[in-house]
Amino acid sequence: METKRILVVDDEPDICEILSLNLTLAGYKVATANSAKQALDMNPSHFDLLLLDVMMDGMSGFEMMEEMKKNPNTENTPVLFITAKDTEEDILSGFELGADDYISKPFSVKEVLARVKAVLARTDKGQNNQIVYKDMKVDLIKKVVTVKGKELPLTKTEYDILKLFVSNPGVVFSRHKLIEHIWPKDVIVTDRTVDVNITRLRKKMVNCPNSICTRQGFGYYLE
Repeated sequence: METKRILVVDDEPDICEILSLNLTLAGYKVATANSAKQALDMNPSHFDLLLLDVMMDGMSGFEMMEEMKKNPNTENTPVLFITAKDTEEDILSGFELGADDYISKPFSVKEVLARVKAVLARTDKGQNNQIVYKDMKVDLIKKVVTVKGKELPLTKTEYDILKLFVSNPGVVFSRHKLIEHIWPKDVIVTDRTVDVNITRLRKKMVNCPNSICTRQGFGYYLE
């Protein structure tokens, strides 16, 4: 089972540290941000869940969620608010924005872990059916890739390569690693075969906002 990724957003470093430590010990991959702007720059669509503080300097948690709802890449990203704003009106405001749960400060770490587990269980269906990166979506059920809603005409191998890149944006894959990930172990594949598939894929992605780049001497990656 794929390890779930959680982004903790709070302007109190101590709270970020406490949550990060306990979530990591619980088996999650955790990143932290100390402001809403920093969190948005980290592309929330890469995470399975956000633990989001409400009262932060600059952009509040509520304002950040409003921004996420405007973006098709992040509009469905699950959010669990953790905040000292615990009046009934505050809680209702959070749920009206689309929050999946709401925890008041001071909190119990055990309660946070239980609620995180519950939210992930509720939102897991459908979340794992697609991978989103900017304007690109990989439908894992239909086995198609679309850019701004338009399907790319890909072969199976091209689809598998692009799915790997979209799942790991910015990560450089050598030809050897691509062969390991994409082709069956009983099939002999040369570096030239990899290059040909990358070239064909680039031609089909010519009008895409993202492109497959070459890191000279190392391999390929999605920009």
